[in-house]
Amino acid sequence: MASPTRWGEPQPGVLQRLAARVRAVIPGAESGAARRGLGPLPLALRRGELAQTYLAAAGEADHRRAGAAATTAMERAASAGDWWPADVWGHRALWHFERAGMELAAARAARHIGDVRIAAGDPASARRYFAEAISESRDLGAEREEGLAALGMGRAAMQLSDVTTARRLAQIALDLLERCGAPAEEVAGARELRGEEKEVGG
Repeated sequence: MASPTRWGEPQPGVLQRLAARVRAVIPGAESGAARRGLGPLPLALRRGELAQTYLAAAGEADHRRAGAAATTAMERAASAGDWWPADVWGHRALWHFERAGMELAAARAARHIGDVRIAAGDPASARRYFAEAISESRDLGAEREEGLAALGMGRAAMQLSDVTTARRLAQIALDLLERCGAPAEEVAGARELRGEEKEVGG
């Protein structure tokens, strides 16, 4: 079995998330130590106009703009199958959105990190990000985001050969996505994962 991918960014934790919420509501509560918590952007990712846009926004503590730039960089890296850079950028997006008090964007960023890790073949570590996204989305009443995160968690379970859990999560995702009028392809993805129930006997 291949060794697990060594991911490059620290994992967000409950205390870190709580501290981010405090900083979002108390002016001036963002300390220098907290800003250093993410660490410097790896040198390999500092090239290009998008990286410079991110670094400028991060340097100004413009968390909304930095999070948006990091999200775009994550999406580009993921499209190219560059999983480590996509994961690094995803964590940066999550970090900045938390500090901006952008809870829905943060939940979405956590889900994207889970998607990246599944695509990279690491469904076990993907689950904690989907769980975080589900919890945050539920608190916000964001049914579509909760449904997509449940679907991601179900795909992770399927890759780990836990078919029963995968199908149960797919049904939860399907219910949420249908209720909120999600796009047809998202609903179809949940149906596909759930599979078709077949009657036994005559």
